[in-house]
Amino acid sequence: MQFIEALKLRSKLLFLFLLITMGLISVGILGTTYVNAMKKYIDALYFGSLVPVTELNEILQKYHNGLADTVYKASRKEMSSSEIVFNLEDALRDIDKKWKSYMSHFKTEDEMEYVEYTNMEIKSTNRYFRQILYAAKNGKDLQKISINTLEDRVEYIHTVLQKLINYEVNVANYERKKFLITYNSMLLHIGIILSIIIVGVLLILLYVFKSIQKDQTQLEISAKKLKRANKKLENASYTDSLTGLHNRRYFNFIYERELKRAKRNRTYITFMMLDIDYFKQYNDTYGHVEGDYALKSVSKVLQETLRRPSDYVFRLGGEEFGVLMSETDESSSAKLAREICDAVRGRELKHENSKAGEFITISIGVVCCVADDALDEKILISRADEMLYEAKESGRDRYIITSNVSAATTKPIHNEKIA
Repeated sequence: MQFIEALKLRSKLLFLFLLITMGLISVGILGTTYVNAMKKYIDALYFGSLVPVTELNEILQKYHNGLADTVYKASRKEMSSSEIVFNLEDALRDIDKKWKSYMSHFKTEDEMEYVEYTNMEIKSTNRYFRQILYAAKNGKDLQKISINTLEDRVEYIHTVLQKLINYEVNVANYERKKFLITYNSMLLHIGIILSIIIVGVLLILLYVFKSIQKDQTQLEISAKKLKRANKKLENASYTDSLTGLHNRRYFNFIYERELKRAKRNRTYITFMMLDIDYFKQYNDTYGHVEGDYALKSVSKVLQETLRRPSDYVFRLGGEEFGVLMSETDESSSAKLAREICDAVRGRELKHENSKAGEFITISIGVVCCVADDALDEKILISRADEMLYEAKESGRDRYIITSNVSAATTKPIHNEKIA
């Protein structure tokens, strides 16, 4: 069975199909062979025994109704000479024909002894009736025919033929019993062979199915592993390795999708651009290890504050972050921006060289509007960048929010310093 293990799944299915096909063909050939064999036995039984008996009975009928009856009527002058000649010739011709047909059938050596004896008696009896035929053709008076002699002849040939008929019937009975024994034996053999074939095919099928199931299980396991690997790879390609947030690449994908959805549904869309205040000075003072810790800390604040499935947080690069939200109005957006500023400051990460305060703080530019078909996809980013710039110019550690998404630069509608 090692060659089955080496086969691929598709090859195993093909092998299974061929195996079933070959099994069915084998069963068909086997069944046909045995049916043909049984047919030969049936032919031997009926055509080898029944037909000869029928022929012998027809010969007997010709002797009684064809020959003897004609001679009886001739002795009483109940028939004309032409009718007598015709009936006698016709009966003798049929007897010769039937007897030759009977003799053409297969005979055993034991049977041939009595058949040859019967053949002699038939020839003798036929010579007797041919003498009567000869007399009738020559116009002789058939009233002088001895009826006793006629009856003795017919009775004797009847006895001889009846014995042969009885013998044929006995042979038929013997052949029938022999056939039944052979038939039952053939049925037994067919049953055994078919059972062996079926069991063998089932065992092989079971093995093949187990092998296929094993392959299927391994395939499913491999598929799950591949799916997990793809998921990890996808996450890796869309995730910032330091903070665990979505990266710029994922932002480009999500931003376009969410903006189209907001336009289609005519709902609010909010974009925040966030920047850690005086982060370069922080790195210069405390080193890049502490700088990385500060980035992770701010990322954690964003993840804890923005928990909805529709809230997306990104690290756009360096100390710059982005937040994209849908179905959030201006008031709610401003509230979230305030919470983010408070939470970052509340981490109390010491920043001695910050002009905004003694701890690390963050500045946020926010744009919130109802999306429509006229909304340009670049305007949200540019306006959020402008609001971020305004927040930095206003002293940092604050957010500035606007709902004005026109291309022209306008003053912010909300400039809030976080106390």
